[in-house]
Amino acid sequence: MAIDIDTLPRVRINFLPTPLVELKRLGSFLGGPTILMKRDDMTGVALGGNKTRKLEFLLGEAVAQRCDTVITGGAMQSNHCRQTAGAAAIVGLECHLALGGERPDAAEGNLMLDYLFGATVHWCGEHKKGERIPEIAEELRSRGRRPYVIPFGGSNATGAMGFVAAVRELKEQLNARHVRVDCIVIPSASGGTHAGMTTGSDVFGLDTRIVGIAIDRAEPGEPAYEAELAALANQIAQKLGAPAAYLPGSFEMKYDYFGRGYAAVGDLEREAIRLAASREGVLMDPVYSGRALGGMIDMIRNKELAAGQTVLFWHTGGTPALFEMSGEVLTMKEETR
Repeated sequence: MAIDIDTLPRVRINFLPTPLVELKRLGSFLGGPTILMKRDDMTGVALGGNKTRKLEFLLGEAVAQRCDTVITGGAMQSNHCRQTAGAAAIVGLECHLALGGERPDAAEGNLMLDYLFGATVHWCGEHKKGERIPEIAEELRSRGRRPYVIPFGGSNATGAMGFVAAVRELKEQLNARHVRVDCIVIPSASGGTHAGMTTGSDVFGLDTRIVGIAIDRAEPGEPAYEAELAALANQIAQKLGAPAAYLPGSFEMKYDYFGRGYAAVGDLEREAIRLAASREGVLMDPVYSGRALGGMIDMIRNKELAAGQTVLFWHTGGTPALFEMSGEVLTMKEETR
């Protein structure tokens, strides 16, 4: 690695390292491998989540470029947008969010927090991935502002540096425990976490299998997601001065757990959320971590992850969505128990 990652612009706003814990009761219940969990729901900013790892580098670059405003976008209940708003408040930058949908009668879950953190929300109808950001940025420039644009999910080469650094953090924790991990399971959606972690594993010599559980990439006719991951990983490597030789085959994805679609809670997510809560006292989110944990549980039951191995689940946060989606998470029987 020709460039030391610690020399890149960065605002240190997270509480790091996040805890690495063993899920003993869940592991015993499933009768499979030892299960570790990396608790990025406890990063400390805006109720936690993995996006603030990316935001340390994105906002670091914004400050270095003397920007006074950040803009990003996503769905109405976007975890990324909530964490961006919180992080911007810490750093002292104005925050604009391009959110899909129409303004609801009441702000709940992540949206409530967006407003509390002082973000200006632009309602964008059917556009849920920041398609109107260029228009908003131009309008802000016309008013003399200096906006910094954060892409959907914070997933570019700058943001993904947060997960290159996260791999180093994890390796130090594992070495201190004299533990080797056979597999890391992560939710994979906008790509920055997956590509950054893959690149970081090569840069810092963490020899393990990384499996992404698809969250929103199972629609017929969509471009191959692995090609996007490879392109992003090569950009990260080039930024670090490391070998850039990633191909779509460098990434392992599971597309079996998409259910009824993005943010649609089914039996898989409900069981995973219930098991994590009732066995470990850990809250999972219904869109990302709940689906990915459900996929990992299925892999254990199918013996793809077997007894004698050690698997690590990377909890990416998203807890506020539980409160907005409680009607989908809890069955009527559980509500009246």
